[in-house]
Amino acid sequence: MADDRLYPQRPFLAVSAAILRDGKVLVVRRARQPALGVYTLPGGVVEAGETLHEAVRREVREETALEIAPVTLAGHREVIGRDADGRAKRHFVILCFAARWVSGEPKLNDELDEARWIRPEELSGLKTTEGLAEIVAAAVARLTDA
Repeated sequence: MADDRLYPQRPFLAVSAAILRDGKVLVVRRARQPALGVYTLPGGVVEAGETLHEAVRREVREETALEIAPVTLAGHREVIGRDADGRAKRHFVILCFAARWVSGEPKLNDELDEARWIRPEELSGLKTTEGLAEIVAAAVARLTDA
């Protein structure tokens, strides 16, 4: 199956959610490349015609079966993967939302092989995507202020 996200003409817009529940955040581990075995936040690419809030709710529901309430942006990340010639093989701009858990328990799709509710300080013991601890800290701060 061809991957239409390889060697893109322009960056893909994606969303993710730092979901807080009882002082813990949900982290998920990727079950395939890119980022195989790395803990991150649930999320994915925004579809045409979707608002950002619709996209993050849909992506979280598809990946984990959870219902969430996105509150505000917690930050952003830009992921650019280059090939041996320096060409952009992948390029994603990810808007990371601070969100509250509404209902459900994690039921993973085939993109993920683990989900954990952890305290933010436990992130340091995991192999995570770059900047994950900072995004989670920003989400916690924004939800505490909201």
